[in-house]
Amino acid sequence: MMCAIHAARRGRRVAMLDHSQKIGRKILISGGGRCNFTNINAGPANYVSQNPHFAKSALSRFTPDDFIEMVERHRISYHEKKLGQLFCDGSAQNIVTMLVDECRKAQVECFLDCSILSVSKKENFHIKTNRGEFSSQSLVVATGGLSIPQIGATGFGYELAKQFDLKLVNTDPALDGFNLSKSDLSVWGELSGVSLDVNATSGDVTFRENILFTHNGLSGPASLQTSLYWQNGMPLVLDLLPDLDAYEFLLSVKKEGSKVDIKNVLATKLTKRFADKFAQVNNISGPINTLNEPQLKKLGDVLNSWKIFPSSTVGYKKAEVTRGGVDTNELSSKTMEAKKVSGLYFIGEVVDVTGWLGGYNFQWAWASGYAAGLVC
Repeated sequence: MMCAIHAARRGRRVAMLDHSQKIGRKILISGGGRCNFTNINAGPANYVSQNPHFAKSALSRFTPDDFIEMVERHRISYHEKKLGQLFCDGSAQNIVTMLVDECRKAQVECFLDCSILSVSKKENFHIKTNRGEFSSQSLVVATGGLSIPQIGATGFGYELAKQFDLKLVNTDPALDGFNLSKSDLSVWGELSGVSLDVNATSGDVTFRENILFTHNGLSGPASLQTSLYWQNGMPLVLDLLPDLDAYEFLLSVKKEGSKVDIKNVLATKLTKRFADKFAQVNNISGPINTLNEPQLKKLGDVLNSWKIFPSSTVGYKKAEVTRGGVDTNELSSKTMEAKKVSGLYFIGEVVDVTGWLGGYNFQWAWASGYAAGLVC
């Protein structure tokens, strides 16, 4: 829609083909139905790609302020939830309505329930659909990734890229929860519903967010953020006391002469259910004043750097986005046009640019759509 708006404003005749029966379905379910439509901090550092510089051009030319201006012009009220995340005060439908209104003003023709049967190119592109045939000088692919197939996500964009001999970066579900192994789940599964404020690290990247234990493993913002960087076999490292040197804290309590059981000392900083289980798993018990310093040092190290090895992410059914996609080396970073195929553009999630949780992926959609819309 963003691309269509800006292309049509240039006087281009634009047809928008959508296989869904309802426009903007992913927008409508985002942010718990309130649409986290951008993040005021969005910049290249918040995105994962084999080429970390690729997103710079589009993001610099259509910023969060540009989208906010559009939101305010349509008198949509919004608020910052946390960490720069902007949400509608009302419904995500407000954002869809805004984009549809702008499309109508620009005289974009929208065809819903429109299945693409084939795409070919000679001089122009020729698109056969169940709603007729279309011919165009330019073709923009904004089909998203594989995430949330229950609302219509498919790999069509990737297949189209391959048809035109464009390389792909391997895809994986991202911004997703983790499954734990059966053995780990037998230990930690009983903590389902427990939430902890942690520093979560995957590879070289750390996020300060909450992690949530589930019946299958781990979820919550910290899990979703780190899943963007996680590869199979990697540990997830959790600092369970991110504001403390855990050993120094435990030692200070011991030196006070406290006779409180170690699990109850932990419960002053962690939830009781987790503290009890953590003490049990680490085979430490008894009043803290009876424990020696090596025992406290060992426990402190684990508290500040607890390694857990997920067996997998939950998968595309729950993942908010798809990591990977059309190789950015195949595209112009300024226009999003395929270098090998004149008039063919790829924008949004179908491209190997994936943002953090918190409005970053919408901002990439708006910015990449804008960039293509100026030239296609």
